Amino acid sequence: MNDSIIHIEHLNLYYESFHALKDISMDLPEKTVTAFIGPSGCGKSTLLRTLNRMNDMISGTRIEGKVEIGGSDIYGEHLDVETLRKQVGMVFQQPNPFPKSIYDNVAYGPRLHGVRRKDELDHLVEQSLRQSALWDEVKDYLKKSALSLSGGQQQRLCIARALAVQPDILLMDEATSALDPISTQKIEELVQDLRDRYTIVMVTHNMHQAARVSGRTVFFLNGIVVEAADTEELFSTPQDSRTEDYISGRFG
Repeated sequence: MNDSIIHIEHLNLYYESFHALKDISMDLPEKTVTAFIGPSGCGKSTLLRTLNRMNDMISGTRIEGKVEIGGSDIYGEHLDVETLRKQVGMVFQQPNPFPKSIYDNVAYGPRLHGVRRKDELDHLVEQSLRQSALWDEVKDYLKKSALSLSGGQQQRLCIARALAVQPDILLMDEATSALDPISTQKIEELVQDLRDRYTIVMVTHNMHQAARVSGRTVFFLNGIVVEAADTEELFSTPQDSRTEDYISGRFG
């Protein structure tokens, strides 16, 4: 396995009195696609959101334990959350482009982090749109509203926007569940193209998707990690009967 970039140790997360994540410890490898699978409400999206502190926005959230990214404790008192979110980008379930032009959507993050020169912004916009397999479709329409794009194009634009600040890690929270099969396939191909350059952690309800695009899979149930293994191994020879029951469709 590749070296780990994310280290989680005895992580517990509570929403008020609800114990959402229970004593989770794991390492996630660098430059690998890791898929989180499991039934609804099992904790997979909650854990994903702990990796860039999105749970901070939910009142009553309490976290115990340790989450380290690149050796830094991301819940340490001196950590700058904006810097963390530059390092750890996120793409959500519903495409959420800003009501701005295609260009301004992608340039938004770099501008926020101090990039002002037009040639530098132009380069980052083109590079990010190429990486998200959208450049050829929009290069002549960069001043058009992002809201004029199709749902699948909007989601690839959101991926370009996340990549424009040059993160190390890309989080994808069911990023294809609102899309049609052709758009889903394009984003799966895109994930496979990006996996050598980025560490990708994706939550998916679609086990076939996890099997197709991830190198490692983690199975969650009721706030615990039941099993984590290389994807091929987890799907072909699961070690826990609950994993086997879930992937064979007996529940979930």
